[in-house]
Amino acid sequence: MAGCFGNPHASEHIIGWRAMQVVEEAATAVGDLIGADPDEIIFTSGATEANNLALLGVARRAAAGKRKRILLGATEHKCVLEIGRVLRDEIGFAVSHIPVDSAGRLDMDALEAELDEEVLLVSVMPVNNEIGTIQDVAAISRIVSGYGSLLHCDAAQAPCALDLSSLTQHADLISLSGHKMYGPMGVGALFARRELHDQMAPIIHGGGQQRGLRSGTLPMPLCIGLGAAAKLMTGHEATNERKAIAARSDLFKELLEGLPCRVWVNGPTNAAERHPGNINLGFEGVQAADLLSRLQPRLAASTGSACTSGIPEPSHVLRAIGLSEDEAACSIRFSLGRHTTDDAVKEAARIIQDALRVWTH
Repeated sequence: MAGCFGNPHASEHIIGWRAMQVVEEAATAVGDLIGADPDEIIFTSGATEANNLALLGVARRAAAGKRKRILLGATEHKCVLEIGRVLRDEIGFAVSHIPVDSAGRLDMDALEAELDEEVLLVSVMPVNNEIGTIQDVAAISRIVSGYGSLLHCDAAQAPCALDLSSLTQHADLISLSGHKMYGPMGVGALFARRELHDQMAPIIHGGGQQRGLRSGTLPMPLCIGLGAAAKLMTGHEATNERKAIAARSDLFKELLEGLPCRVWVNGPTNAAERHPGNINLGFEGVQAADLLSRLQPRLAASTGSACTSGIPEPSHVLRAIGLSEDEAACSIRFSLGRHTTDDAVKEAARIIQDALRVWTH
């Protein structure tokens, strides 16, 4: 922020050249994370903007054609579902939601039944943000590509959960978020397959930066931070880290056995089928909001997505996997990360146990 302060779009002097060089290095690192070339990476303000550019950008260019249908997974992030509403109400697309099973996995039969030559795009997140479900993107891609439709993946949650080095073999558009993989807040990226660039309309207009797809001066320090974070998510060290986090999630669940109420896991019960740092638990007969208030200020958790905090309604993800309104209201999402220790897991379990014992007695 101080040593390399040039505008990366200033092409007439060495300060601008140096700035663009480090931005291109960051784009290369992000591309390496998912198996893309740097010129297929578009920096954005986060995954929300990347999702908007992917869906709205493609749909606006295709609005005059015959493909006027969009398919969204029922458990997609609220951002994607809201874009679907805009596509329907303001652009005239038909938008359908594909159901999921009790573990949050996409219903493949329902997906294929909805697909036809009028479907422009299907959007499915590889890793769910609330219950951590990992989707079989390769299988989804085979079905979707058979109808000539595009596949978009909101992969904001995926870098800490999976090796993404081959994701571009299956998806045409991929959204990423900096702060979901230990990078800075306020930056993200969209992978757009090179041949799609001419088929996308920008949603931000201005000086035509980033190949005309996303105008505005790039926030160089944030781009560098995103590139550094992408490097953290690759290689053997990242794989071993995911295994260690998954083991701590299992330990956390084991430590909560024997509570004065029944506890269940929302989403996949097999840790290998969900985000290693995600564990969404239901506490029978205990209102999640009340329990969370009793855990403050010692333990941070949530009843759903941070993007919908403050909205008093049941999680659409939990309802989609079959939970009743009461069961959803008893569920809390806990998150473990690369800095979580065994001692922190044990302390968190003790805090929950103490709160429930006092409450139930």
